[in-house]
Amino acid sequence: MSWKKLAVIAAVASLSLAGCSANAGDGDTDTNANSDLKICVYTHGDGGTFWSVAQKGAEAAAADLGVTLDYQGSSNDSAKQAATIEAGISGGCSGIAASAPDAAAIKDAMLAAHDAGIPTVTMNSGSSVFKELGAFTHVGQDEIVAGQQAGLHFNDLGATKVLCPIQEAANSGLTDRCKGLAETFSGEVVNFNLDGGLADLAGSAAKLQAALEADSAIDGIFALNADIATGAALPASEATGRNAIIGTVDMSADALTAIKDGKLAFAVDQQQYAQGYMSVVLLYLNLTNAHELGGGLPVYTGPGFVTKDNVDKVMELVAAGTR
Repeated sequence: MSWKKLAVIAAVASLSLAGCSANAGDGDTDTNANSDLKICVYTHGDGGTFWSVAQKGAEAAAADLGVTLDYQGSSNDSAKQAATIEAGISGGCSGIAASAPDAAAIKDAMLAAHDAGIPTVTMNSGSSVFKELGAFTHVGQDEIVAGQQAGLHFNDLGATKVLCPIQEAANSGLTDRCKGLAETFSGEVVNFNLDGGLADLAGSAAKLQAALEADSAIDGIFALNADIATGAALPASEATGRNAIIGTVDMSADALTAIKDGKLAFAVDQQQYAQGYMSVVLLYLNLTNAHELGGGLPVYTGPGFVTKDNVDKVMELVAAGTR
């Protein structure tokens, strides 16, 4: 499955670059010829470390293609996001990309865009519901696939029993990561309730330490958040002297340093810069060449993996604001 998604991404990049090359060779081409195309990216993001990188991706694609971009986050306010989409319909959006952590809240707005003839994609969240929202594809990471690939990494690293702490019990994306892990990991996966764990990392570390002390067979931890990895899983492992194999999802400065130092084995990277960039490119190709890429399936931007082998390069790119 994953190679098909990579082929889609390669095809999009090739088409985009071909168009840019053609324009570059035409001395009479107006660099602002596409500025009448207004591509709108409306997310639930808060503008923090993760979402600022996704925004930079969208901005880079808009600049490369010469289109006008309207990027707005809603800081996890679903009603505000829906209102922004509705305003975009009447405000001249040629195409709309939207994240969909709460699909029901933005469904009417997204379907209204579809009914108005505005092409749409979902990005970051919404891989299982994008068709219900009228979008022709989704750009992001499938959480089950991310877990599956993490399981293969744990296999390669020699783990035999992996703890999967879930810090938000109601978050289906987290449980999907653990589910995917169990599908490919050759040993045993133990889901562990760590609800609310981000609010009290010291308490979470104590709970994980107790779990490790209660079961000497646990030799791996799949942290589903970088702060849980460095603020809870790593201290718990060090306190027990177990040197558990620890992997995490997403990145932070502390997590990258821990990977560099050999304390964390890997980080799953959903590559949010690409989520922003590819959303704009996919809408551009639809608007200018009637492409509906993805074949009715999501276009995956991840999982990518950061390990000790590539962490130095990734840290450079993080400093540049593109990872």
